[in-house]
Amino acid sequence: MTDPSPPPPSRQPWRWAVIGLAVAGLAFAFAWVAGWITPQRLTSHRIVDALQGNTVHPGFRRNHAKGVCVAGYFESNGAGAAYSTASIFAAGRTPFVGRFALPGGNPYAPDSSVPIRSFALRFSLPNGEQWRTGMNSMPVFPVGTPQAFYDQVVATSPDPATGKPDPKRVGAFFAAHPEAGPFLAWVKTAKPSASYVTETYESINAFYFIDPTGKRHPVRWKVTPEATDDAGTSPQAGDPDYLARDLQQRLAQGPQRWHLRVTLASPGDPTNDATKMWPAERHVIDVGTLVVESEQPQDSGPCRDVNYDPTILPAGIQISDDPLLPARSSAYADSYLRRTSEEAHIPGAAHVKTPSEQPQ
Repeated sequence: MTDPSPPPPSRQPWRWAVIGLAVAGLAFAFAWVAGWITPQRLTSHRIVDALQGNTVHPGFRRNHAKGVCVAGYFESNGAGAAYSTASIFAAGRTPFVGRFALPGGNPYAPDSSVPIRSFALRFSLPNGEQWRTGMNSMPVFPVGTPQAFYDQVVATSPDPATGKPDPKRVGAFFAAHPEAGPFLAWVKTAKPSASYVTETYESINAFYFIDPTGKRHPVRWKVTPEATDDAGTSPQAGDPDYLARDLQQRLAQGPQRWHLRVTLASPGDPTNDATKMWPAERHVIDVGTLVVESEQPQDSGPCRDVNYDPTILPAGIQISDDPLLPARSSAYADSYLRRTSEEAHIPGAAHVKTPSEQPQ
């Protein structure tokens, strides 16, 4: 058998031209996203710069810096399999590594400083896929776009002269963003809880479940606790770390459980606006139980080097058209690279990351 003849010489320049254009296009797109061509554009780097402010805590996340690692499993009851082909919804157990945390970039902030708690999870599916999600204990997000979020962070940052946000600047921002009304109404009644375990955590952003026929179902999810009491450690005056202590005491008595509830949207419910809640009468499916079995400090626990990027999803789940989702993904990656590169310069902090710990 003879080798196939090379393409006629007259066609080869066209082939190289097409390849060259493709490479140039990819380079341009990368530079555009990175903000090199238009430095005034909002980029993930600028967002993370705003989050960290003037005080950097090396080796820590730029947001949700204070937290604790947890581990356990999700026990699926099989009810979600009709709406998503993701293997996690088949009846059975899926292990996870999670993290409870407070919003903000200060890893030493008092637990009572904010009324919001967060819960992030990385599920390891049997086929090697992962599902990562970051949830918060609030029903809506204050703004609906990355630019508005950046402007909010800037407007609410502490004034260097006083160490506190400027009320006039904060007021002007929210006056210009009436979409924050539902969030502000919630904040007025929100109080810092005494326990991570008694909180409900919401996805806030919308996603799509893909069922066995290929149909897309717009969804949001939340985890609701079985524990609703204050039987753990009550906040002590002058105790800035009561949440971790409460979690330790509760786990010493046994695993802690939440129910994973998926809300199905109806036609017309927005999937691209995290400031708008879906009506309470929407169909909700309890797809299984989330079980936390253990906790570890975040500086040495299994969650330490996990990037809880909410766009890392298994087959059967897709992101929606919510513009906050790609912004969250890129900002998480920027924060991850900063803190892990800083750890290399901290004595005793050397850590070899496994492939599952790398940002994906």
